[in-house]
Amino acid sequence: MEKNDRFKKAEFAAMIGIVGNIALAALKWGIGVYSGSKALVADAVHSASDVAGSFAVYLGLRAAKQPPDEDHPYGHGKAEMIAAIIVAVLLFLVGIEIGRSSFEAFFSPIEPPKSIAIVAVIISIIIKEAMFRYKFNLGKKLNSDALIVNAYEHRSDVYSSIAALIGIGSAVLGGKTGIEWLEYADPVAGLLVSLMVIKMAWHLGKESIHSTLDHVLHEEDTMEMRKTAETVNHVKRIDELHAREHGHYVIVDIKVSVDPNMTVEDGHRVGKEVKRKLLELESVQNVFVHINPYSEER
Repeated sequence: MEKNDRFKKAEFAAMIGIVGNIALAALKWGIGVYSGSKALVADAVHSASDVAGSFAVYLGLRAAKQPPDEDHPYGHGKAEMIAAIIVAVLLFLVGIEIGRSSFEAFFSPIEPPKSIAIVAVIISIIIKEAMFRYKFNLGKKLNSDALIVNAYEHRSDVYSSIAALIGIGSAVLGGKTGIEWLEYADPVAGLLVSLMVIKMAWHLGKESIHSTLDHVLHEEDTMEMRKTAETVNHVKRIDELHAREHGHYVIVDIKVSVDPNMTVEDGHRVGKEVKRKLLELESVQNVFVHINPYSEER
């Protein structure tokens, strides 16, 4: 897949997230306020945070597609990871706010929400699950951490909407049957939503930070690169290979051993061929080759 095509698809997915979340947040907020549902209002705030998250992903993708320059010789791929971290932080803050708002509801007069709140939640679950599947599959295909994290934002919204549905349904049932304690199911659902959002934000943030700190691929993930380099004539041994993740691509540092009696020019030619072969791999953006004289002793 061409790089321009990759970014066009990723940016389009981010824009779908922005538009879809604005519509859902407005729908849930309006019906939440009208129906008096704390859980639905909390869910609306969650969707609103997804707008900021999708926008951060969009900006990160725009930055990541910029070509290498003098100040960024390795490219701008980490912009996607930074966007993913921003999304995780936003998600964490939203989880805290949802929990605070739901907890305060226990200390004020409570009324069961209107039944229309249930319809809004069901619509949200269907749309959000569709958005998750679309972005997750595309993120895997394009190897985009930012899109995958953004997809899990939608999945967290699905979970929160399910919790809200249970809480709202129980509260409505309590209002109709006169079972007062069931009416508190709505703010209880809001608390559960907040805990799920905070947990997901922590997990996604940890993964994104791990990738940002020059994480290298594990040995089993670099086997194709090793085998490719070994096919080059005059390469006697791969002494060392590190593939550093930079967003959707990797930068390879490799040390290869060649005949110690080979001329500098011939050794340089071998290094160029190793680089050319590795650059043919789809995920590899750049390669730095170091030539060592071959010896039985390492």
